[in-house]
Amino acid sequence: MGIEANAKEPPLAARVLVIGHRGASAQRPEHTLASYAKAIADGADYIEPDLVMTRDGVPVARHENEISSTTDVAAHAEFASRKTTRAIDGHEVTGWFTEDFTLDELKTLRARERLPQIRSIAYDGKFQVPTLDEIIDFVAAESATRNRVIGIIPEIKHGTYFQKIGLPMEDRVLAILAAHDYTRVAPVEIQSFEIANLRYLRGRLGNNHPNIRLLQLLDNAGAQPYDVVAAGGRLSYGEMMTPAGLRDIAAYANAIGPNIRAIIPLAADGTLGQPTSLVHDAHAVKLELHPYTFRPENQFQAKNFWKGSDPATLNAAGSVAEIRAYLDAGIDAFFTDDPALGRKALDGR
Repeated sequence: MGIEANAKEPPLAARVLVIGHRGASAQRPEHTLASYAKAIADGADYIEPDLVMTRDGVPVARHENEISSTTDVAAHAEFASRKTTRAIDGHEVTGWFTEDFTLDELKTLRARERLPQIRSIAYDGKFQVPTLDEIIDFVAAESATRNRVIGIIPEIKHGTYFQKIGLPMEDRVLAILAAHDYTRVAPVEIQSFEIANLRYLRGRLGNNHPNIRLLQLLDNAGAQPYDVVAAGGRLSYGEMMTPAGLRDIAAYANAIGPNIRAIIPLAADGTLGQPTSLVHDAHAVKLELHPYTFRPENQFQAKNFWKGSDPATLNAAGSVAEIRAYLDAGIDAFFTDDPALGRKALDGR
């Protein structure tokens, strides 16, 4: 069924937000100040730093704690002996891990493009791995310069793993947020694919920090939060997306972050299908939906939006059209690798 048949659902939020996914990661190496700067310049309402820990307990921005795909660590002979294999959230991963590096050591590395086959490598080697403190200071300065509020939506990555190795992140993140004037008042939304750390954060925050909200991220229906797995539980993300599961989430979180395809799945031919009831069900218990991720290349889009037949083709118009289909479905915010296209999709409706 084509998108023309999709019924429109109003958003729950007063204003739909554009979230720069890892910054403007289609334009600059992800999780660098340059990527966040581009996202802000292109109109992002929030920027998203994924957080992992250094050996000396500093939260830094990387999507994974294994950093060979997004930095030049493999080219540093002085760190060759740090290459190892770890069990991360139930999967064996080989490479270099942030928890084996001090902040000073990480600062000698430079970021590089994760997807060099389809995105520019012109900025490889130019930017450092930023800390959460540096990101907050940068966003505060940008906010003052541009005279507009810019939100920060940090994700706590691998929460159970870091707790088990003695580098728990949750209290450290709260302490950093409290230490900056900007994040004592600016909008912040802490996200996680796990449950226990969000429940813990809700208890710590209480009602005394109205600027800090919590977002429960949701993976594919058959997968499980790793803290549930580690505790021997059976709860799946699919169960969490049922009306009963959403009611449970609403007790501690303000929003959910599902994959975009949990809202409008793909049909058998790869085109956009019909919306599920997820938006309606979440809104019924006052949960906003902040789905991930819209990307500007064909291969990440529903087939009816493709330009030509090459999966790697940059397709801005297709991304805008796809975002608008999801806006019609009632989403309240959205993650995009290209905030300029997100802004165009939202403002040009």
